[in-house]
Amino acid sequence: MKEGSKDLVVWQIAGGPSSRSYVDVFLKYGVALIGPGDSGRWTPERGDEEFEGRFVRQFANEVKIGDVFLLRKSISTICATGIVASEYMYCNQFDDVNGWDLQHGRRVCWYKLPQEYKVSNRVFGSSPSRFSKVHSEEMIDFTRRFVNSPPFDWQTAQLPALPEEEPLLNEVPDYLQEIVSYANDLYPIMWDREKYPDHPSEDELIAHLVVPFLRALGWQPENIAVQWQYIDVAVFDTLPRTPKNCRFIIEAKRLGAGVEGALEQVRNYVQKLTSSTDVVVTDGIRYRMYSSKNNFDPLAYANLVRIKKPALELFERMKRP
Repeated sequence: MKEGSKDLVVWQIAGGPSSRSYVDVFLKYGVALIGPGDSGRWTPERGDEEFEGRFVRQFANEVKIGDVFLLRKSISTICATGIVASEYMYCNQFDDVNGWDLQHGRRVCWYKLPQEYKVSNRVFGSSPSRFSKVHSEEMIDFTRRFVNSPPFDWQTAQLPALPEEEPLLNEVPDYLQEIVSYANDLYPIMWDREKYPDHPSEDELIAHLVVPFLRALGWQPENIAVQWQYIDVAVFDTLPRTPKNCRFIIEAKRLGAGVEGALEQVRNYVQKLTSSTDVVVTDGIRYRMYSSKNNFDPLAYANLVRIKKPALELFERMKRP
């Protein structure tokens, strides 16, 4: 970047809410992503109404290589600055990023700030959009000084490889077909604010989705404990229901709340059990399993309304032997 450049164009882009952040995905793969992506690739012939507003059009059509992105982590916090390094791309490998469909993409050379930069609420507004051009002279000046100050190597660094697209599972196992069909029917209804003015509660998701899923996986009612020792759901290999016999535990969050953010809470439950057990976090639709024996590393993931081949790993791990 040239010092004093007057035509610097700056955009802010959201990295998701704190409960379902995808900031790490942006930084890991050198991308900026925006949704909704399930509507398909943007083309000039398609109207804004097909993409829930103007944001996808602006992202795909108005951004230029060399523009600067500010990665926003919350309403008024910047965690990274990036130089746009590609034209618009439609990247189907990002169709399920913590449950978000974010297939609209740009390659970006990101620089993660050593310390997050807090700005005043007036810069992006009290309810900033997922993506927009920055008009604040304060932020444009900050960005200009930042990109024209060393180090400069990040602006031309080689971009990391994009992940491979995970193929969809063509044939759902017979024992799961009923619950998967049910989940696909119920999921859009639960997001309909006319039919569901309030989001379904965690207890409702456990009753209508989690327990039926466990039953489809072969677990009998006596092996499934609901609200056991303050744990949403505990699954036991055998009776009696003791920590020693616990196969795995499940923490449920309300739909859309972000299952990944529940891991810390589940850690505390496992410590109180005094026995090592795998944990699953879910919103009834998405299930992510972690290994308590290996520092809670992720083991497997499945989305019942978007089942990929790797989901078979989760089904096998959760299935009753």
